Amino acid sequence: MKRPHSRWARGIALLVATSILASCGLPRVGPNKREIYAGSVQREGDAFIVATNDRVAAVTAVVPALGFSEGFLNAGVIGSDTINPGDTLGLTIWENVDDGLLAGEASNATILEEVQVDGSGFIFVPYAGRIKAAGNTPEAVRRIITERLSDQTPDPQVQVRRVAGDGSTVTLSGSVGSQGVYAIERPTRTLSAMLARAGGVAIEPEIAQVTLTRGTMSDTIWFQDLYDNPTLDIALRGGDKILVQGDTRAFTALGATGTQAQVPFESRTISAVEAIAQVGGLVPTAADPTGVFVFRNEPAEIANQVLGRSDLVGAQRFVYVLDLTQPNGLFIARDFVIRDEDTLYVTEAPFTQWSRTIASLTGTLGSVTSLRTSAETLGVGSGG
Repeated sequence: MKRPHSRWARGIALLVATSILASCGLPRVGPNKREIYAGSVQREGDAFIVATNDRVAAVTAVVPALGFSEGFLNAGVIGSDTINPGDTLGLTIWENVDDGLLAGEASNATILEEVQVDGSGFIFVPYAGRIKAAGNTPEAVRRIITERLSDQTPDPQVQVRRVAGDGSTVTLSGSVGSQGVYAIERPTRTLSAMLARAGGVAIEPEIAQVTLTRGTMSDTIWFQDLYDNPTLDIALRGGDKILVQGDTRAFTALGATGTQAQVPFESRTISAVEAIAQVGGLVPTAADPTGVFVFRNEPAEIANQVLGRSDLVGAQRFVYVLDLTQPNGLFIARDFVIRDEDTLYVTEAPFTQWSRTIASLTGTLGSVTSLRTSAETLGVGSGG
């Protein structure tokens, strides 16, 4: 037969354990649905909480628009032989006399292997003077030199060769096969050809972005669009800078998911279903499939469309609710697009918190009972 003080001790232990749980709370992954809803504007919070449906999924399905401006698209392909400041020319001049102006007695040919085009676009040729080379072709420069030498030596024959130099180069950096400075030559006058010359992209094509900077202009495109849309294969200019880098967008996953982390985008678009799968899915023993939330700062334009109003100004805090247990819940989640800096949060099922409460209570009672048994063994309180 149990003694009265045994029942009394258990009652005290239960009261103490319940008080501790009530004052401190139990460990958990984050707020529950009730606490999230308490932050809505309808309850004096500052976030719009929206149940997601097909219309909401369509309105919020915004993908970053990348492309080249007209300034890039309208630039024509430069002639492969056009001379630029900084280029190097090779000149060979034959004279039809034994003792010419330039050639020695043993030869009637004069070879100037490297003639640098200066910053103003000019070159200097003995007896022909200073000649404007930039903007001309080798053939045009040949005619000019021939005309100027004709008055001093009979029937000169001139050959001009162009080698691309500092004035017609582009810089490639980032995730390419081989970073460096490359000359614009006949085969590499367009963006795709120059990327191929540098060894192509060194990351997954699905997430690769190509940024082209020319003077004060700078635009970015998706690498795949370069081949899907031929008009984006624009002509290059000397001094262009090409940067290839991966997509920098990411979302954060928290709560009852397989992984809690900041997750980079693995493709141009990611749906809510793909985002959940990417972090290991819902925890089967803890997650509440009716409580999948997406937290986002929504621009006013989209916020007004979602809510059917027109008075909102500036970015608004939105919480989108996905209930995967609804008949079309998975379809809506499949169509709902995750965007950069989104927070995907999955709440715990009520049963999980209840089980944790029971486990904490029974563990506390077990500890109290163990202490009482130890005390009785030592003879403490035997006279009670």
